Amino acid sequence: MSDDTNDTPPDRLSVDPSSPWFNAEALQRDVGIRFKGAEKNNVEEYCVSEGWIRVQAGTAKDRHGRPLTIKLTGPVEPYFKDKPAG
Repeated sequence: MSDDTNDTPPDRLSVDPSSPWFNAEALQRDVGIRFKGAEKNNVEEYCVSEGWIRVQAGTAKDRHGRPLTIKLTGPVEPYFKDKPAG
């Protein structure tokens, strides 16, 4: 395998630390998301291969105090806002 993983964000990523898709290293590099060609700043989770993002549904919370999310489908383009160190 090549060392391409340093420049490509993961296929699936979540900002929720309890999620199996949480990746602190990737989040520290400041991942940006383009969804249907528009820049999104409120993405809670995304999956490139399945073509969806999850965003907060207003200020509503679930019974555990976490924000409620809705799933939107379409083309997802994640990218790192910074350049890799080294």
